[in-house]
Amino acid sequence: MKIAVIGTGYVGLVAGTCFSDSGNFVVCVDSDEGKIQRLRNGEIPIYEPGLDEMVRKNVAQKRLSFSTSLPDAVGAADIVFIAVGTPPDENGEADLSHVLDVADGIGPALKHYTVIVDKSTVPVGTADKVREHIAAQAKFPFDVVSNPEFLKEGAAITDFLKPDRVIIGCESEQARAIMGELYAPFVRTENPILFMDTRSAELTKYASNAMLATRISFMNEIARICEKAGADVDQVRKGMGADRRIGYPFLFPGVGYGGSCFPKDVQALMATGRQLGVESLMLKAVEEINARQKMLLVEKAEERFGKDMSGRVFAIWGLSFKPNTDDLREAPSLVITRELAKRGAALRVTDPVVTRKIAGSRIPESAVFCPGPYEAAEGADAVFVITEWNDFRHPDMHRLEAAMRGRVIFDGRNLFTPARIRRYGFEYFGVGRGTK
Repeated sequence: MKIAVIGTGYVGLVAGTCFSDSGNFVVCVDSDEGKIQRLRNGEIPIYEPGLDEMVRKNVAQKRLSFSTSLPDAVGAADIVFIAVGTPPDENGEADLSHVLDVADGIGPALKHYTVIVDKSTVPVGTADKVREHIAAQAKFPFDVVSNPEFLKEGAAITDFLKPDRVIIGCESEQARAIMGELYAPFVRTENPILFMDTRSAELTKYASNAMLATRISFMNEIARICEKAGADVDQVRKGMGADRRIGYPFLFPGVGYGGSCFPKDVQALMATGRQLGVESLMLKAVEEINARQKMLLVEKAEERFGKDMSGRVFAIWGLSFKPNTDDLREAPSLVITRELAKRGAALRVTDPVVTRKIAGSRIPESAVFCPGPYEAAEGADAVFVITEWNDFRHPDMHRLEAAMRGRVIFDGRNLFTPARIRRYGFEYFGVGRGTK
């Protein structure tokens, strides 16, 4: 099939590359000429394991190309994916201006029957709006389909090639047949393609992410109760997860969720509810718990060192909101580093992928970027573990002891066994683990 993907951000680039890898001819379109030229030169703008190799392979085999011409790409395509950003506005509602601008460009560019696919995360009713915008200028028939993505940053290639399920919202048998054929190579292990109406498909995306965010915030609330009760949240998590109705995924406590999906999708679903006259008390609590959780390690540091942290040196291990990505959007590290610096602490930070160039002004300018965890720990009074990178899971405690001035670890992801850390003479502060 011939496919056009409008937007070369995280979703668009991953989707376009994976579709080309299954034998389709894909043109990825972006209005940013510099970005397109960099992609043509093999420069990948995001960190995603395996993506750069897959891009290079499919470009070399002439199945994947990059363009700034939306009319040319759309006119030649059988399927057009809209994969542009939908950032939240000041009220938490998804900004559809980019999506509708693309729809306005698609209408006059159609040369034959085409399936138009909303791949961007969009609120309920967006497919109807896209259809109206395209129909205003289209001279050829088309269908609009909702096909939300469920990619995890750091595992996007695997998620796309071997999805748990594929959600397709469509209103015509012709579009259903085309989309079923497109996704057939990815569901050969019997994971389902779920066909439904477009509004149900749109809501499925928000509901899924809101549920995952709810599980995280719920577990973080339980972790706080565990600390006060003298219980171990890791034992509680295991006891809960053994119940088949609950399961283990997303029951790990920590310093809060971040990234491009959960925060904005929770806000967008709340905004949709408000528009429909439904106030979501649960999602409001999810947001409030998450905001509070990002301050947890700062609160623990205040209890240990006092509110004035002038003269203290802290090592920050991990900046990205999760491992295997360079994404800092809504990352807990942004709050933690800002608040520690505000209290006078000097920061030595390290992340396997995030550099000062990537972080920019989002991390305090006074922070010193270091090549690795032991360099960051040089002269530090405490280590703060913010991101659960594998690089940090089994530190050489003797080397760490020799590098540091103090003997304190704030483990924001419960990576370490408290007893082991304390055997080396360190004070250990985890999440929901009490003081034992």
